[in-house]
Amino acid sequence: MGADAKTAMKVEMTDAAARRIAKIVSGEAGKTALRVSVEGGGCSGFSYKFDLVDTRNDDDVAIEKDGATVLIDDLSLVYMGGSVIDFVDDLMGQSFQIRNPNAVASCGCGTSFSV
Repeated sequence: MGADAKTAMKVEMTDAAARRIAKIVSGEAGKTALRVSVEGGGCSGFSYKFDLVDTRNDDDVAIEKDGATVLIDDLSLVYMGGSVIDFVDDLMGQSFQIRNPNAVASCGCGTSFSV
């Protein structure tokens, strides 16, 4: 895989997301990371799934920042390459948001997209 392909597959998390993930994981006994995956379904074709986990799979890519770990499996990474995971706390509420440059359409709930 060339350098451009590796850069395109990279996923980042913001400082706000790292702080929130570290706080959530520290409050859950035995959990070590937040797993983000892409599944078929949702109102736009694909949807993001968030799970707290205690194990890392062989095909996982780990994104680590400030004591927080996000795990993404190889298949999901294909759809999420170049994305930024953020945590937003505003008047509309608190939520993880994924800014995905591969998505050509997304829904109002922010958890469903199409490529």
